[in-house]
Amino acid sequence: MFENCGVILVKEIKNVWKRIKGIYYRKSLQFILSITFTLASLSVMLSVTIGFSSRYIKSTEKLVLENNKIILEQVNLNLDDYLHNMMSISNAVYYNILKNIDLETEKQGSIAEKMKLLYDANASYLVSISLLSNEGEIIAAQPFSRMKPNARPKDEEWFIRAAQEIENVHFSVPHIENIFVDSDNIYHWVISLSRYVELIRGGQVEHGVLLVDMNFTGIEKSCKDVDLGESGYVYIVDRDGEIIYHPDLQLIYGNIIKENNKQAAAYSDGSHLEDFNGGSRVVTVKTMGYTGWKIIGVAPRSDITSLYQKNSNFFWIIAILASIILVLINLFLSSRVTNPIKQLEKSVRELERKNMEGDVLVSGTYEIRHLGKTLQSMAINMRKLMKDIVSEQESKRKSEMDVLQSQINPHFLYNALDSVIEMIESKRYEGAVTMITALAHLFRISLSKGKNIIPVESELEHVRNYLIIQKMRYKNKFQYEIMMEDQVRQYSTIKLIVQPLVENAIYHAMEYMYGDGELYIRAYQKEDRMYIEVEDNGLGMPEEQIEALLQGKLKNSKSKGSGIGFSNIQERIRLYYGDEYGISVFSEPDEGTLLRICLPVIPIASMDEVNEK
Repeated sequence: MFENCGVILVKEIKNVWKRIKGIYYRKSLQFILSITFTLASLSVMLSVTIGFSSRYIKSTEKLVLENNKIILEQVNLNLDDYLHNMMSISNAVYYNILKNIDLETEKQGSIAEKMKLLYDANASYLVSISLLSNEGEIIAAQPFSRMKPNARPKDEEWFIRAAQEIENVHFSVPHIENIFVDSDNIYHWVISLSRYVELIRGGQVEHGVLLVDMNFTGIEKSCKDVDLGESGYVYIVDRDGEIIYHPDLQLIYGNIIKENNKQAAAYSDGSHLEDFNGGSRVVTVKTMGYTGWKIIGVAPRSDITSLYQKNSNFFWIIAILASIILVLINLFLSSRVTNPIKQLEKSVRELERKNMEGDVLVSGTYEIRHLGKTLQSMAINMRKLMKDIVSEQESKRKSEMDVLQSQINPHFLYNALDSVIEMIESKRYEGAVTMITALAHLFRISLSKGKNIIPVESELEHVRNYLIIQKMRYKNKFQYEIMMEDQVRQYSTIKLIVQPLVENAIYHAMEYMYGDGELYIRAYQKEDRMYIEVEDNGLGMPEEQIEALLQGKLKNSKSKGSGIGFSNIQERIRLYYGDEYGISVFSEPDEGTLLRICLPVIPIASMDEVNEK
């Protein structure tokens, strides 16, 4: 069923295409030029516009992605600087204060005073600095000094992580500072930097936790003012995908909106295209060195497309205007080109009416004026050429008629049939069948459905059947061999040009020999020409006889042969292919004769038109 539908569809498409071609070819030259140039111009304009628009879109997207990477690099530098300051404060407390004192001998409050100096110098970054014992009790703190009654520092995540990984510095996720009592009752949004420290008390080493609460506004400022388009934003997650900063963090905690932070935490650095909440967006990721946090920039694709949409529309408007201008130019130019041609066409119609003396209108460009002058001189030459063509065609038809009249030679047919009768009477039925079969093949190829041009393979097959008959008639008085290269089999040749040469070799070269005759027929290609040779070991010819044969002065006897003479074959070859082709003769008395036919290399498929004629 589907195959039938496909066949019907193909036929319909072919029919529509034929109708379009018919309409196209019935139109005037002006219409064809106008529509062709217009379609070509529009195609080029459309291709250029699409290509330029596509390249502009790709370059814009690439530029946006590179810009996003640069922005995240800057955010990363800002955050690195911010976190580095926090770590520097932590290192200053630990190595410059705690490492150099003994808690038992140190004056009470001296540690807090030293910590206060650091706090005051970095108050814009810090919320508090505190030193806690291994049991979670305050040893020293700034600017707070009291812990809330219900506070349990040992249960806080920052304390636990510091105790578990004592050699590392740890950063917590954003949280409300809930350990110390603030006299102003302000709730601080912080990120805690914690580390496990060694303390000296009475010469003994004990452990504690150093806590630096960073003001979260420092991170917020680094990310809040980032420009990633109209709807783009930046957020930060830790190694586990927990959100550290997000411009809509409260909405996320309230389950009002969602973020793809868990999946984004697994992305490698670079840009990624993802579908989220029914929209497509570009996610750019940058990993921070100190903390392993990931800075994630989100830019909806709608923001990116809006950047080039306006310019793309402008390109199309320009392309449409340019196309209209090109159409008008094409119409003008086509009329300028075709009007002189129309005038010339009127003159040609006069020539078609056999008015060879009519004036040819000459106007337009140089080429058209030259064409008009050429037509004028052509009309004069046409009368002379028509006479020459008529004369040549008469000669060609006469030559072909000679061939047709001689295809079935009565003497040859009578002799062949007499031989068949003799074989049947002597009960040599197999030989009679062979001769009749060869005779049938001989005349079938001779007729060749009226074609004058046949394959070399068929021409030599005709010769083979002829030799089968003659060899049986002459009681194996001669031997023959036919050799043909594979590539020449389907080359074209004029019908009945080899058999008459073979016939002459049998009747005139070998009939009067005392010994057995030998006959060789070869067909081969050399460079861009094809050669067919007929060679015998007969009596040969002297030079003057060869000269007379080539000049057409030596007439072959027709009493036995086909009646197709050497000069007839030579004339037919040159009528069809030109004077550079024909027959060459190589012979010496008592040395045999070699006749070489030279033909152009033309595949038989390309000669169908000649055969039809």
